[in-house]
Amino acid sequence: MTDTALAKPRGRYRWAICALLFFAITVNYVDRQIIGVLKPLLEDEFGWSEIDYANIVFWFQAAYAIGLLLVGRLIDTVGTRWGLAIAIGVWSVAAMAHAGASSVFQFAAARFALGLGEAGGFPASVKAVSEWFPRRERAFATGLFNAGSNVGALLTPLLVPILVLAFGWRAAFIITGASGLILLALWLLVYRAPREHPRLSAEELAYIESDPPEPVGRVSWRQALATRQAWAFIVGKFMTDPVWWLFLFWLPDFFAKTQGLTLLPSGGGFLQTLGPALVAVYLLADVGSIAGGWLSSRLIARGWSVNAGRKLAMLVCAVAVTPVSLAAFSPSPIVAIAIIGLAAAAHQGWSANLFTLVSDTFPRRAVATVVGLGGFAGAVGGMFIAKFAGWTLETTGSYVPLLAFAGLTYLVALAIIHLLVPRLDQATLIDRGDKA
Repeated sequence: MTDTALAKPRGRYRWAICALLFFAITVNYVDRQIIGVLKPLLEDEFGWSEIDYANIVFWFQAAYAIGLLLVGRLIDTVGTRWGLAIAIGVWSVAAMAHAGASSVFQFAAARFALGLGEAGGFPASVKAVSEWFPRRERAFATGLFNAGSNVGALLTPLLVPILVLAFGWRAAFIITGASGLILLALWLLVYRAPREHPRLSAEELAYIESDPPEPVGRVSWRQALATRQAWAFIVGKFMTDPVWWLFLFWLPDFFAKTQGLTLLPSGGGFLQTLGPALVAVYLLADVGSIAGGWLSSRLIARGWSVNAGRKLAMLVCAVAVTPVSLAAFSPSPIVAIAIIGLAAAAHQGWSANLFTLVSDTFPRRAVATVVGLGGFAGAVGGMFIAKFAGWTLETTGSYVPLLAFAGLTYLVALAIIHLLVPRLDQATLIDRGDKA
């Protein structure tokens, strides 16, 4: 087969797989985001303090961290198909369980179970991309499925108020959680490894497998942690994931308390509700997710090295986040939305390239394990930001310290990543015969 044929295969089934991953991450984020959208309503109904809400978020983060530490190994062991199927089943049941909660402890328990299940979403999706896409397309494919997080986050503030008005907040948890069961059926029906898939053409399979062959076998945590490449990813996730968690769980509260927006329509009409503001932010984040992956892939296609292409894209994103601290002083909702939206777009562009660093520098057999370790670090960072946000808002009522952290952390993270891996060379995995 010629290089030209490999460059433009007739088959496009790999993009159907990418679309399914997009749907999975969308559902994942609807179930995750709903608690943040309902925060103004639930804190009034149950009398939550900022510390109470922070503790509920903290236990989700703790479970997510634990799950990510374990789920990479699970996916590498049972395979992408069954690994994600288990995760979807767990998170869907846990999401519906919120409907029965009435205390901080019960909400925290439901969030803990949700965190365990949702931990499988991104590692399995990154593993699927490494199986279904050649190296040159992975950043773009990752950006596409990662955009599902923004679609889920923007659908939630539009869908949830309608469900609350029609059926109440408990039914909103049940209905959104049940959508995961539909996803589970589709996933089991459609997904197979490329060589096992009956609908994949031989030409497209050859294109997918056009990269040099890689060794098989499972990678231990110890093997992964012995590499600079893994630590670069871990540091990047630990330092920047907390910003996204902050947006996800506190952005509705930020707009409510600093700009006077409400969950349900009141005297100001629909445009004064949280829905349009959050939709605008996450639409911009969607654009950033796709553009960030596209930018690095485009640079590489034009002859830039993988190292230069990825890091330039990440630098652009890091610089774009820096004005976010000004959002705390915004004179109007429109200005606040624009500043936060730019930061959200930049974060998602950063994230698409950060995830792709793993498949750039590790063999496929190690991808889910390394992504799980990095996700664990990001969730631990999220635990810290939850406690910090609760304490800061309870004691000062100000978002300025939180946004100042968000504006600086990406540049610091990129500097550390570059020091750890000046060139994105392949990680050397040393087999010490351990099972850890």
